[in-house]
Amino acid sequence: MKYSSGKLTHWLAFYLCKGLGVKSLLALAQKLPLDDLFELTHEQLTGHGLSPQVATNLLATDWQQVDYYQQIIVNLQITAIDYFDPHYPPLLKEITSAPLLLFCRGNLELLASPQIAIVGSRNATPIGLEIAAEFAHQLTVAGLTVTSGMALGIDGAAHKGALAGNGKTIAVLGTGVDVYYPKRHKLLTEQVSERGVLVSEFLPGTAASANNFPRRNRIISGLSLGVLIVEAEIKSGSLITVRYALEQNKDVFAVPGSIKNPLSEASHFLIKQGAKLVENVSDILDEVSFLCKNSLYTIEEATVDGPACEILNSVGFEITAVDIIAQRSQWPIDKVQARLLDLELEDRVERVLDGYIRVR
Repeated sequence: MKYSSGKLTHWLAFYLCKGLGVKSLLALAQKLPLDDLFELTHEQLTGHGLSPQVATNLLATDWQQVDYYQQIIVNLQITAIDYFDPHYPPLLKEITSAPLLLFCRGNLELLASPQIAIVGSRNATPIGLEIAAEFAHQLTVAGLTVTSGMALGIDGAAHKGALAGNGKTIAVLGTGVDVYYPKRHKLLTEQVSERGVLVSEFLPGTAASANNFPRRNRIISGLSLGVLIVEAEIKSGSLITVRYALEQNKDVFAVPGSIKNPLSEASHFLIKQGAKLVENVSDILDEVSFLCKNSLYTIEEATVDGPACEILNSVGFEITAVDIIAQRSQWPIDKVQARLLDLELEDRVERVLDGYIRVR
């Protein structure tokens, strides 16, 4: 059937409804126009497949809050793109836990352009920053868009390198698109909004939070044909982006470095695991398809149902600490944290002060 993107008010209501995600809306859209959901009773909503709690949440929509965010979006000239909107990036639809809404400022056409993500350390060396900027510039000369996360270090260098000529770049933020973070990237953020596009799954006004940055990494890799890692430590957040890239069947590229430089650890580890060692941009261009139609990957979604999900089964409906989850599941802490992030994105668990609570 032909989907309708509907009214912004309704999509904001869907976004704010706890437990309602893309999967549920895709199933509902096969049965009735999504805008009609707000006319249904609790019994009718559950009859169409919503859980009782989600149906209750939808019926309890705070329309004043919805109007508040709608006014901000209009006043700040932010574009909200829902999952069914023609501007929604095709590659991003292929990932697990695709965002329901994207808030954007800038050139929306870039979202569907062929992209390479460049990621790395916030504390990169001068040589690392130079390499990131050079690769970014050369990739844009070759017709690719450079995508990164606007963080200090490698991210910032990638955005600057892309903008050095007439290149295009996308910044995926861990804040609202109206928030400057880090503060020293205020000018760079404005330049990207003017010559590229700022993207966030977080509502306008959302401040920086440590929990948000791992979440946005799946979008960085999801938008891209491949991910290039320049400098990063072995436990760097950049490896979260790489993990998502591998799950999404994307190419992973790594720039080698000195064995005495701790920031070379991640690249060397990835190269040992099969990532392509790159010395110049042609090493990337040889691997990447430039035709978006040929670069849509089929992603197998990891199931979290049944006994197979040891992590979900290790989280109680009371607050459960991460070390307790690791003890119960017999999984390493790093893998536990990665799986918990996936479960949080799927609204299976909720992060609280002292651990996690199972939601459903």
